[in-house]
Amino acid sequence: MLESRVLVTAKEGLHARPAAELVSKAQRYKCKVTIESAGRVADAKSILQVLSLGAGYGQEIVIRTDGEDEDEALPSLISTVGEAKVE
Repeated sequence: MLESRVLVTAKEGLHARPAAELVSKAQRYKCKVTIESAGRVADAKSILQVLSLGAGYGQEIVIRTDGEDEDEALPSLISTVGEAKVE
């Protein structure tokens, strides 16, 4: 399992178009993809679950990938919603 803390840089946050782009991209991968925001976890392949997080602009989320193509999926998903936080 891989994970990265990501700062949401889409002006709308994870709403409407950015959420749809993220879900569409997540569905291309075989690995399990989850997003955590404010202690709540969502399946990144479900638009309703992603929207239910209500992650806004500038908010920190955690993207986790787990499975055979996790190495390829994580950087691709990060670039869709924001930028990885360097700690």
